[in-house]
Amino acid sequence: MNGVLVLLVIIAAIAVTSLAKRRDLQPPLVLVTIGAIASFIPGLPRLELDPEAILGVVLPPLLYSAALKFSVATFRRHLGPILRLGIFTVLATAFAVAFFASWLSPELTLGAALVLGAVVAPTDAVSAVAVGRRLGLPNRVIAILTGEGLVNDATALTLFAVAVSAVVGTDVPVHPVLYFVYEVIGGVLVGLVLAKIVEWVRRRMYDSPLETVLGLMLPFAAYLAAGQLHASGVLAVVTAGFLMGHKATDASVSTRIQERSLWESVDLVLEMFVFAYMGLQLKFVIVDVRDNGLPVHHIFFYGFAVLVVVMAVRPAWILLHRFRRHIGLVVRTPGDTVELGWRESLVVSWAGMRGVVTIAAAAGIPMTVASGAPFPGREVIQAIAFVVAVGTLLIQGATMPLLIRMLDLADPLERQREEEQVKHARTISREAGERFLDDCAEHPPSGIDSAEMTDILSRVRRSMRARLQAEEAEEPGEKARAGVVFDDIRRAALRAQRQALIDARDAGSLDDEVMRTVLESLDVEEAAAEERVRRRREWGAR
Repeated sequence: MNGVLVLLVIIAAIAVTSLAKRRDLQPPLVLVTIGAIASFIPGLPRLELDPEAILGVVLPPLLYSAALKFSVATFRRHLGPILRLGIFTVLATAFAVAFFASWLSPELTLGAALVLGAVVAPTDAVSAVAVGRRLGLPNRVIAILTGEGLVNDATALTLFAVAVSAVVGTDVPVHPVLYFVYEVIGGVLVGLVLAKIVEWVRRRMYDSPLETVLGLMLPFAAYLAAGQLHASGVLAVVTAGFLMGHKATDASVSTRIQERSLWESVDLVLEMFVFAYMGLQLKFVIVDVRDNGLPVHHIFFYGFAVLVVVMAVRPAWILLHRFRRHIGLVVRTPGDTVELGWRESLVVSWAGMRGVVTIAAAAGIPMTVASGAPFPGREVIQAIAFVVAVGTLLIQGATMPLLIRMLDLADPLERQREEEQVKHARTISREAGERFLDDCAEHPPSGIDSAEMTDILSRVRRSMRARLQAEEAEEPGEKARAGVVFDDIRRAALRAQRQALIDARDAGSLDDEVMRTVLESLDVEEAAAEERVRRRREWGAR
């Protein structure tokens, strides 16, 4: 039944997401809200998934896809703030919640409260990054939030494993600090080794569909292999994604196009399902609390109190760091070359939404400890985790667009630098092409006479110039309107060509196989035109 229900939830989430995007609403907020309401439908069965399935099926592809698109150089450039948020802010949140929750709730021991702290500590920057890109957040803020999301899950899940072991009574093989170091180093090594193997195999395939499928399997293999070695599966996946993303330029054009479309679709489906799944748990969280004889209103009061602490720790920690830097108590790291302003820091501090890791980790708490007694406060932890996850998403997620608009964070210098870099890249590309054609003219291939070679080079030059003119049409300023008209006419022409080919096929004058082959080349041109439109929209939002 769960399998059918999962598919129905995904289909419904797709429909809701489409409607939310048309209304310019945030799909995560809409999905959680509608899911929470739908959970009270009489007779609706509980959608309950194994937490290992959520962490092992949902988390790896989401992390891997984000790492694929994240530059290693950008990660290194912002290493300082990423590590502060991804490690130290997570630890500060976990211990602050632990001490507060153990004082607040009599059902929680200090160890169980630390489990709760580890569960609610990691942030999920999916919705924050999506909103930030649409509203023109500076690239450095987007980079820091994305990098944090790639690091903080490993920190929180490692702390979660140590805390659960302490409460249950199982022994951690080494000192907790050494165990954490082992998880980090082991996860990175597993990711590097598997990524190197996959890269080596793919270079010898020459088959785009097989290359794409092999890339799809890599995050799951890295996560499971690291888990078998008791290393960090999250870091294994992220490391593999970094390396494969850095080497993506070595893949063929068709492979890159296929992978880009594949990961966009996978991301969308998994994110939609996760947010809908979060909302659908509301009724059943209440039922679990009531069935265990706990006062529902007390437990939800605890949840809202912890929510306030979680939302307060992050801004306080970031403010403390800014104060320490101001008075010179912070040692500069390689990733601290660009200091965030107070407005950017405010946005980062408010981007503390929780997501799939919080829900899955809460569901993965053992039922009993080593003695056979129930795990102390398990239902309380799960209820509080649900309140924190949904509460941060609805409160911080709903107010994030307003905050960004009020602070007006658009950076004209960043836009100027990006435009200069684009022009520089086009100059490099054009000059390299011209040098190659000049070399071909001086040393033509054997068997080609000079007149034929001149005609070939002339056609290649015309093709290169046409592509360059298409790219320059998207430049801002006086050419902006011309760029819009260019893309509108080009896409209309491509649609006319496509429709004519389809009509000829339907009329029986053109073979279906031939039509499909020709349409593939038109698809590449249309994809290029769509990419120019997307980039222009992003620039216009800044």
